[in-house]
Amino acid sequence: MTESDFVGLEVAAALLGISIRHVRRLVNSGSLTQVARGVLERDSVDRYLSSQRQGRTRSWAEHTAWGAIAVLSGEEADWLGPTQTSRIRRTLRELADPGELVSRVRDRAHVQTFAAHRAALPRLRAIILRPNMNALGVVDSAENQIDGYIAASDLDNAVRTLGLRTTSSGDITLRVTGFDFDQVRKIVSTSAVVAALDAATVIDPRIRGVGQRALAEMLAAYR
Repeated sequence: MTESDFVGLEVAAALLGISIRHVRRLVNSGSLTQVARGVLERDSVDRYLSSQRQGRTRSWAEHTAWGAIAVLSGEEADWLGPTQTSRIRRTLRELADPGELVSRVRDRAHVQTFAAHRAALPRLRAIILRPNMNALGVVDSAENQIDGYIAASDLDNAVRTLGLRTTSSGDITLRVTGFDFDQVRKIVSTSAVVAALDAATVIDPRIRGVGQRALAEMLAAYR
């Protein structure tokens, strides 16, 4: 890494439009990576920024976010009550900006990045859910890159047994969710919505654009 790969707390706060205290909270929660006292990895700041829509759109709770994704996918969200489902449907019909949808469902999972030995990758692929990016016309990532969902209850064991090392510049992106993983599996396997949401928050501007356009089309079709 070079000097340009790191930023101080003040610069990170300015880039994210938040206070230094808030930056410290993000470091403590693992959302940003600190490599030394007051020094952060720039990649972790860029990744976090790309996952947040500018503004103050309130995000839905984890189970509500997955419910909204299910509804947009044409699936039943049995874990939501009739009143909440009705509100979700109304909100989805009113949404025109895909960025607002990305912001509202961002708490469906907590994103963490890791590095690991190549020998561990096949075993990791066997326990995560990977959305079908091919449905968006996006070619699957390189053989040594992994991006997918994992149950929060399985994370610690995966880190320990597979030797995963936390780093914002790693090739492994795990989207950790505490929601019913059977429901997550059903949604991910039957819908392109999750793939579009994931694509809309990556750093690569080309893939991000593909995801945003796909979400815009999905919202328009839902209306």
